[in-house]
Amino acid sequence: MDTQPEAPPPGPPPGRLGAAVRGLAAGLARARPDLTPLRHSADFRRLYAGQGASFAGSMITYVAEPFQVYQLTHSSLMVGLLSVAELIPLVLAALLGGALADAMDRRRIILITEACGLVIALGLAANAAAWRQVWVLFVLSAVGAGCSGLQRPSLDALVPLLTPREDLPAAAALSGLMGNAAQVLGPLLGGTLIAGTGLRSAYLVDAGSCAVALVMFARLRSFPPEPEADRPSLRGIADGLRYVRGRPEILGTYLIDIAAMFFGVPFALFPAYAARIGGPAVLGLLYAAPGAGALLISATGGWARHVHRHGRAIVLAVCGWGLAIAAFGLAPGLWWAVVALAAAGGADMISGIFRMTMWNQTIPSRLRGRLAGLEMISYTTGEPLGNLESGLAAALTGSTRLAIVSGGVLCLAGAVVVTAALPLLWRYDARARPDEELTRAGDPPEPTARPADLEI
Repeated sequence: MDTQPEAPPPGPPPGRLGAAVRGLAAGLARARPDLTPLRHSADFRRLYAGQGASFAGSMITYVAEPFQVYQLTHSSLMVGLLSVAELIPLVLAALLGGALADAMDRRRIILITEACGLVIALGLAANAAAWRQVWVLFVLSAVGAGCSGLQRPSLDALVPLLTPREDLPAAAALSGLMGNAAQVLGPLLGGTLIAGTGLRSAYLVDAGSCAVALVMFARLRSFPPEPEADRPSLRGIADGLRYVRGRPEILGTYLIDIAAMFFGVPFALFPAYAARIGGPAVLGLLYAAPGAGALLISATGGWARHVHRHGRAIVLAVCGWGLAIAAFGLAPGLWWAVVALAAAGGADMISGIFRMTMWNQTIPSRLRGRLAGLEMISYTTGEPLGNLESGLAAALTGSTRLAIVSGGVLCLAGAVVVTAALPLLWRYDARARPDEELTRAGDPPEPTARPADLEI
């Protein structure tokens, strides 16, 4: 009896074509968001949703405040000074917020500061509608920066408690995805609201986002401090500083980002640029462009799990930021400028993913809040100072192009100096580093990933 040959098993074709198909499939699997942290923890989903709502509203105000200052003063230097006015309260509050995050219920801190953000947004709306005073903008911006400084360490310190160690790169990429989506949509919506219905509406939308975030944060479970936690004190803050001094690779992540932001941030020049070529809609596009590039990187965040030389990735990403900012300064037209800013945002996102992963994987939880405060200082102080630097450079030289290009070049030089001074940053390898820091600290074991229902 004749028999028919068996059909080949399903799957990719053999030989080189099959290898190419398998490689393409593997590449596509890596080039998508890794949603594992969201699937495993309902509390992480609540934290994520609350942060997304709050940050989206903040990005609307991020456009509205400098636009209003420039509208009232017609000065790019005053726009830069608005950022500087936020610097001192931000630094002091971040240090205090880090100490409080290690000594108090982190959920309570988050709720109190988010409620303060709601009041500030309402105050900005009232100022836009009735008072129209520059000094009110400066005061409310400074108070808002203080609230953010108190809140952010508690938000960041919760992530390692909600996410297993192996999922922390995915959590960092997801945080970037959320933040970058807000950085794209928030400024675009802000520019549209300002042009269509006015500044008051923009600030009221921010207030509404704070209310949504309060609902999400209220559904988090409590996270009381560890029994042996220190009381908030200057000595506790000094303990965090001593820890950083003994970790050159961590110190390097702070310093290289400060240098990149100080030299390479041209945001204070955006209102003047937009005023010449299109007004609020163009302003929103400029502010959104870096977020668009960063969104593209974080939306393909599955690849981050496979990178282990985190320090090298950070250094190269900072160099990419400097080159892209210089290209923005040399751009011959608006769309070339947007592309360059998007490339800068993508490079900054790569740096952010691996800085956050290094921090969350290696810093003991008993110090996590205090170090989160220092981290916040590192990635927030550079931008206000950079805005002041770019505004002053443009005012002194009379050339926006020269101010931007020189900033990008100096950013590259700063990356070289930091890497040469702290070579352990370049040599850091997550696979080669044992978890001795966590073991010595006596921290509890990492949480085990387990499925959770999909409620938020």
